[in-house]
Amino acid sequence: MTALLPGSAAAALVARAAEPDFAAWRRNIVRLGGCTNPIHLVGTATVYDTTTGAALLSYGSDVYGGRLLTSCGNRRATVCPACSAVYRADTYQLVRAGLVGGKEVPEVVSGHPRVFATLTAPGFGPVHTRRERDGRVRACRPRRVGECCPHGTPAGCRERHPADDLRLGEPLCPRCYDYAGAVLWHAFAGRLWHRFGLELRREVARRAGLSRTEFGEVARLSYAKVAEYQRRGLVHFHAVIRLDGPDGPGSAPPGWATVPLLVDAVRAVVGRVRLTAPGADVVGPRVLRFGTQVDVRPVTSYGRDAGERPASAGAVAGYIAKYATKGAESAGAVDGRIRHARDMVMLPVRAHVLRMIGTCWWLGGLPEFEPLGLRRWAHMLGYGGHFSTKSRRYSTTLTALRQARADHRAEQQRASLGLADHPTVTVGEWRYAGRGYSPEATLLAASVREGGGLHGA
Repeated sequence: MTALLPGSAAAALVARAAEPDFAAWRRNIVRLGGCTNPIHLVGTATVYDTTTGAALLSYGSDVYGGRLLTSCGNRRATVCPACSAVYRADTYQLVRAGLVGGKEVPEVVSGHPRVFATLTAPGFGPVHTRRERDGRVRACRPRRVGECCPHGTPAGCRERHPADDLRLGEPLCPRCYDYAGAVLWHAFAGRLWHRFGLELRREVARRAGLSRTEFGEVARLSYAKVAEYQRRGLVHFHAVIRLDGPDGPGSAPPGWATVPLLVDAVRAVVGRVRLTAPGADVVGPRVLRFGTQVDVRPVTSYGRDAGERPASAGAVAGYIAKYATKGAESAGAVDGRIRHARDMVMLPVRAHVLRMIGTCWWLGGLPEFEPLGLRRWAHMLGYGGHFSTKSRRYSTTLTALRQARADHRAEQQRASLGLADHPTVTVGEWRYAGRGYSPEATLLAASVREGGGLHGA
């Protein structure tokens, strides 16, 4: 499709407005809410009365200017702000329901022990950082003058970095930084979380004086978590962890289940989780674990800063939902997969990120690390896990929330067509026919995202 200048796109939009099918064409775009890369479908559908079998309504993609558009559904804000906003809202509802009830989760869940935990990545070398205390910015890494690393680079940094300093997250000495260890930690971060969940169940059972089998008969641990990239290019896990009765949120936990017990159990387990990385004969032995900085607090007292501001269930849900729409690009990486080594030459990334991507590519080409798929996940700096996950019994699902929204919209459409009193079923056949917008459609979609005047055109 040939790109048009903004003025030409506006002229094309004005020309389109004079065409007979403009209203249907416009409606097809506006209803997507500003999706940046919609999917095109062609086909037909028929609405039948399930009682009589009579066809009540037939329509096809020709009604929408030849193609029916549907939202791309991408969760990442850098790819599609409109669809990511829907994803963030659904994640918020999912997490909040597991804290206070709703969405078919009983409200009694609000009385169950639950904590908000942050599990960090370990250090792989000193990096520039911004430290604050009592509202004042402190020196980055104060060391004695003249103290250097083995490569002759100063071991400290006395600068007080502003929040937008491009050096934040960069190693003080790239040659000292353990890039292989960082990439391998990312590759195994999901497995570390899985091991953490298993060990946490064992630890809670032990503190209650129960075997693992006995614990499963009286209690259940549930969680919802999200991965957040830090400036140094490594993820942290933020998780709501809840202790229920054996049947999930609707069953009362046993009397010994308390918030202090859950807090202490999480802290104890984080330091014990260990995995051994492969390829010791290539990059040396690596024992993978979580970082020593662990934050575990009851949901009602969780605060994001040293002020310990109380946080409601909604605030915690909002915090998790915020990071559910972000990816490695928040650490300065790139959105799409890297297909060839030559592509790395032109990547618009800072030096530290490029070194991590290069390490993924190097290790990914060695037989010892082939099962990890590091080249596939090089654009994610080696992390191939899901960004937001939950246990089966935590609360509702994203699928259920999306289906409820679709059912609501279908009911509205049935009412507008005068079919609300008919039991109906829709039978259709649709096939993929491309994606994206024409220049004039791009202009209209942008106005929808920005809430511009074209909404009423």
